[in-house]
Formats: sequence, structure tokens, C-alpha cells
Amino acid sequence: MKSFSDIIPGWIKNYDKSWLRPDVVAGLITSAIVLPKAMAYATIAGLPVQVGLYTVLIPMVIYAVTGTSTVLSVSTTTTLAILTAAELAQVAPGGDQETLIVASATLALLVGAMLVVASALRLGFIANFISEPVLIGFKGGIAMVIIMDQLPKIFGIHFEKGGFIDNGISIVTNLPHTHVPTLIVGLVMILLLIGFEKFTPKAPAPLIVVGLGIAAAAFLSLQNFGVELIGEIATGMPTFRMPNLSLIGSLWPGALGISLMSFTETIAAGRAFSKSGEPPVLANQELMATGLANAGGALFGAMPAGGGTSQTAVNRLAGAKSQFSKLVTAAMALLTLLVLAPVLGLMPQATLAAVVIVYSVGLFKPADFKAISTIRQTEFIWAVCALIGVVMLGTLKGILVSIVISMIALAQQTANPPVHYLVRKPGTNVFRPQTAEHPEDEEIPGLVILRPEGRIFFGNASRIGEKMRLIIAEQKPRVVVLEMSGVFDLEYTALKMLIEAEQRFRDEGIEIWMVDMNPAVYDIILRSSLGEVLTRKRMLFSLDIAVEKFREGN
Repeated sequence: MKSFSDIIPGWIKNYDKSWLRPDVVAGLITSAIVLPKAMAYATIAGLPVQVGLYTVLIPMVIYAVTGTSTVLSVSTTTTLAILTAAELAQVAPGGDQETLIVASATLALLVGAMLVVASALRLGFIANFISEPVLIGFKGGIAMVIIMDQLPKIFGIHFEKGGFIDNGISIVTNLPHTHVPTLIVGLVMILLLIGFEKFTPKAPAPLIVVGLGIAAAAFLSLQNFGVELIGEIATGMPTFRMPNLSLIGSLWPGALGISLMSFTETIAAGRAFSKSGEPPVLANQELMATGLANAGGALFGAMPAGGGTSQTAVNRLAGAKSQFSKLVTAAMALLTLLVLAPVLGLMPQATLAAVVIVYSVGLFKPADFKAISTIRQTEFIWAVCALIGVVMLGTLKGILVSIVISMIALAQQTANPPVHYLVRKPGTNVFRPQTAEHPEDEEIPGLVILRPEGRIFFGNASRIGEKMRLIIAEQKPRVVVLEMSGVFDLEYTALKMLIEAEQRFRDEGIEIWMVDMNPAVYDIILRSSLGEVLTRKRMLFSLDIAVEKFREGN
């Protein structure tokens, strides 16, 4: 049975007093970024702004106690907010605040439960199943969807929202009805945010802009000019919310997608800002911590949560030494709920929209698309497909498109591994793949050296065999050497096909030799009929030995 000391997190038991000041400073600085963003993200989801504060308060505390990352800042993100918006639009269209909060809390509870179950099943490896190009495309699509959603608040126009293209058309057709004072407020806020980011990147730009927006509303009476304000914000501690279990049947598909993105963003941010010497970020423990943070937050009205990259970066750069910095950020959220909420109600809607737009633009990175295109055109296509999937099909279906594309990409790479035709660098015993860059490389008449790579199994054995046959038919060798150092596994179906191929080539007067096999593959060959045919005379330790043996036989 565990003692009380055993359940206390290690960072608390080993806390160094010298960390207190940097942790407090980092927590205060991070809260200046996190709180305005969290409120803005709540509006993306169609929720009251105080829900954003709830999502900073409860999940942040729970993650601080259960998570493995020293600096990861957990609240909500643009991606999670837009996914939440899509789900709420389906289950509670036109719902009042209380209905929306209960639906969002139910969704967060489902997300938390799924993450906890995934941790129990040790499914942390799933985070690696979405490739980086696909994730880049997905986030680029998310940025476009969010910006399109927030532009009406900048222009001060209203219309019934639909799909991405419908919304774009509606914005254009409603431009003559632009509310000029609202547009001025929105543009000024956007320019200020961009200016702070460019000239004083260490400044808490969202907090400053929110403060200026509130001051402008109060002293210039912007409401009298028709500028919409946030309005009344519920004050006080978040209260217990009973989830609406009748919504589970409708929400679980969306919760599954949100769970995947929450964990993917959390583990990516945690690993990105981990330093050597700090405790490792453990995938399965992160699943558990993020799940508990979501489930605990849900019971007090929070929306789905996860680790945020930008706020984690701020926490790291501000000098956080331990998870205590997160508790300071959570305390600031509580202070805001208890004291500052009435002041925040004076904030113009266009101010929050400006914060959302500026920080969502960062999700779309043309440089990343260009880098992918320069290196691998195929993966550039995957990124573009993921982006189009989100924009045209919606966020949840966009996740499914992204996952399917990643799976197809993985299957394609696995099913079509390379087979290299090795030639010799002149004047050396170095063999390398034949390329147009080295036309001077030498072939050995009568000998073909082939190097397959990866796991050979039923899904790719035919393709590998086809590549080998084409080279052999062109070169017409007497001996084919299979250099097997790059093959780490040989599945039974592939072994059977190799046995049959060896028989056909032997009938045609071509010998198959195998060299440099790793122990597992060598053991498989040795215990098969192929091993009996090849014997140790044609299963050699190295390529040099095989080439020398071939020369001696000529």
C-alpha cells in the first residue's frame, strides 16, 4: 500500500527554494498571454468568455500535479476551440449559455475519459501516427477556418454562418454593411498586436491590447458608437456542472478526434520545450495527465483542454523551473474570476477577434509548406490534402482526412521500400547505390549486388521482387548478391516468395548469394529450405568476402 509520501509529485518533494522567484515570475508572465487567449478561444467555440478562464484554472492545476513536463502550459488552443465549436453546433445549435456550457463540459468529460482509457491501454505511440507534413496542413486549414470565422466580428457584420466557402461569399456580399467604428477598433488592435510581436516580442502583447481595448471602450464610450462589447461575465468560482449523459451518443465521434488532437498538441509542445537534465516527457503519463485535466475541468464547466505551444514557449522563456509556475497562472485565472471579471466585460468583441486572428495566422506557415515541397513533393501533396480536407469538409472530417492520409503515406512507404543496385567507387572497395551523380562508378561484369531496405513482408515482397527482376533482366548476371544489412525482418510469406525466386533463378543458371544478414534474418533463413539450398557457401559475412569469392570463381 502506498504511503502519502509516495503519491506526492516528485517536483514537490524535491522543490528547490531558489526556484520560487523564477516560477512566480514565469507564471505571472504566462498568465498575461494565456488568460486573454483562453477567453478569445472560448468565443471561437461559441461559449461565454468565463469558460476560457475555467479552462485555465482547473486543468492547469490538475496537470501541474499529474503531468511530466516541467514547463507545459495546459488550457485550450485554437485547434481544440474550433473542434469544440463544430461539435456544439451539431448538438446545441442556438442553445443558451447554460446549455452550451453543459454540452461543452460533457464533451470535455468524454475527451478526458478517452485519454485516460488510452493511457491505461498504453496507446501513447498513437501520437506518432500523424506525420509532420499532414499536421502542418491540418493546422494551416484550421487557421483559415478560424480567421474566416472571426472576420465578421472585425467588420461588424452579421449573417447566418455555413461552410467555409459560404462564409467567404457572405463576408464579401456584406462588406457594404461594414460597421466602420468596429472595423477601426479591430484593425487598430491587429496592428498593435503585430507591432508588439515584431518590435517587443517579450511584451505580453495580448494583455496590453486587451487593456487598451477596455480603456478605449470605457473612456471613449465605444458602445454608444455601436461597437459590440463582451458584456456581463459571470463572476466567482466555477460551480459543479452535471454532464448531460444523453449527449454522449452524439458527441463521442467528435470527442475521439479532439482527444487525438489534444494529446498530439500536448506531447508535441511538451517534447519541443524539454531540456536535457529535466524529467523526460512520458507519452502514456501525458495521456493520463491530460485526461484527468479534461475530466476534472469538465466537472466545473471547462471546455476541452490541451498543451499550448505558444504559451509553453512563453513559460520556458520566462524562466520557469517547475510545475509551480502553472499554479501561479491558475491563481491569476482565479483572481480574474473573483475580481476582474466586471472590467473584462467592457472589452470590445473586435478586440478578442483581433487576438484570435493574429495568433491563428501563426498556425499557417507557408515556409513549412515550401520546405516540404523542396524536399519531397509527395509529402507536400499530403499537406495540401490535409489543409483542403479541413477547409472543405470541416474540422472533424478534416482530422479523419489527415489520419487517413497519414496511414496511406505510411502504407505507401512500407509497401514500396527501395532496392538499391550497388556499384563500386573507382579505386576503392566502397560500394554505393548507382546514381547519375557518379557515372564513373564501376560495375563488376557477371555480378549484380542488390540492397533491399526495411522489413520485407507480404505487403511489399512482390514489389521488391519486381524491382529486383527488372535489374537482373537488364544486367544478365551469373551471380546476384543480396546485401541484407538494411533488412531487419523477413516475414514468412516473403520468405516463401524468396525461396521460389531462388529456384527460378537457379533454373536459369543464376546463383543467389546472401551477405551481411542481421542475426534474426540469418536465423530465419538458416531454419528454412532456402538455408539448406544456399548453405554457408552462399551465405557470407560481408560484401567484401562475396566479391572476392566471385573473383576467385572467374
